[in-house]
Amino acid sequence: MKTPPSAIRTYMTESPHSIAPDATMAKAHDMMRALQVRHLPVIKDGRLLGTVSQRDLAIMETLPGVEPNEVPVEDAMATDVYTASPDAPLQHVASEMAARKLGSAVIMDGKEVIGIFTTTDALQALTQVMGLLGTP
Repeated sequence: MKTPPSAIRTYMTESPHSIAPDATMAKAHDMMRALQVRHLPVIKDGRLLGTVSQRDLAIMETLPGVEPNEVPVEDAMATDVYTASPDAPLQHVASEMAARKLGSAVIMDGKEVIGIFTTTDALQALTQVMGLLGTP
């Protein structure tokens, strides 16, 4: 079956890097810097548990007694993760992210994480769509 051009799989970042819940916040920072990403799905035994963002880590680090080299990612991660099917329409995913003020959506094929769609991906999608419309 051919993917509709408006499907989120067309615009998502495929095979996103992930992190384990027991990894330290410092490890998450190191990964994000090295990979030049701001969001990581948190996965244990192939199961999505949550996501962690640079913002989540920064907020946690403002709390008294939080040591990034000791505190696990699971203490900073968001567990109310917005997930979408790879065939979900771009407009639906972007609209939901905007309404919920989310920085990312995890794209799932069944129980498997196959991609992530972030605000950066949304801006790239906007650029492509505007180009298709012939808008300068």
